[in-house]
Amino acid sequence: MSALERLNIVQKARGAAEATSSSSQQQTRDAFGFKWAQRKTYESKAVKDAARNWLFERYCGNDPQLLAQWLAGGRKIILDAGCGSGFSALLFFDDYLKDHDYLGVDISSAVEIAAKRFHEQGCPADFLQGNIMELPISEESVDIIFSEGVLHHTDSTERALKSLALKLKPGGRFLFYVYAKKAVIREFTDDYIRDKLKGMSDGEAWRALEPLTKLGIELGNKACIIDVPEDIDFLGIKKGRIDLQRFFYWHICKLYYRTDWTLDEMNHINFDWFRPANCLRQTPEEVTAWVNEAELTIERIDIQEAGITVVAKKNIYNENN
Repeated sequence: MSALERLNIVQKARGAAEATSSSSQQQTRDAFGFKWAQRKTYESKAVKDAARNWLFERYCGNDPQLLAQWLAGGRKIILDAGCGSGFSALLFFDDYLKDHDYLGVDISSAVEIAAKRFHEQGCPADFLQGNIMELPISEESVDIIFSEGVLHHTDSTERALKSLALKLKPGGRFLFYVYAKKAVIREFTDDYIRDKLKGMSDGEAWRALEPLTKLGIELGNKACIIDVPEDIDFLGIKKGRIDLQRFFYWHICKLYYRTDWTLDEMNHINFDWFRPANCLRQTPEEVTAWVNEAELTIERIDIQEAGITVVAKKNIYNENN
């Protein structure tokens, strides 16, 4: 029995979510449909290895046995809320997908690419195109919700988190990652560039970001270390030695760089950041409060400059509580 059958879902017409989505959500939907269609920009071994390592670092503390524990005890329903092309789920769950029922949901046309990629890797799956905040799924029906870098691309991170939490069974787990707020200049620059891309097509925006990506490569190739003598509290800059490219990356402008990636692979990351109109950033305090209000208990939280990763368990109440 498939995930769709177990959840008693009747597929809605694709595009139905558009009627209730904001204009910024529709633009974000189209941007991700375009991005995930560029398969050559994220399917190399170098890109997948880096992504897989970062997933296990953040969610499991580099202990893959944690994932095995979460999936133990029988066949689970895994809801990938904002699956895109299935990129993260295939890397993270891997062969476990063959022993559980996976449902990938995305507001964009990327679900079609995800279906192809899952088929190519021999993993059974179901897919549904729709808004993750309006899922036709009964409350307390899902064992695991995985939402890697998605909640902040909705109209409200808080509402997305809380609406999805309702779908989780008591004792089930919610695994998610959201963007963290950055330093002052970086926040300004990010939104400034995002606004400048508004009037462009996705293809034009992709090309417009290439000079920025090339600057990141140039800075990275310099391998120059600078020493910030003191904290600059006004700008959110901490003292200490830091690579020049990373200084720009964290404090001035996102200029993604890896020595083993191609220009298109790095530009893919920059497009992912700058192009979507919906790109919310949160503080750890906000995320923690929302998780508690959603009647979840945090089992693990990983806070990095890039974002906040959470593994939370749905509270179990008995009749005496």
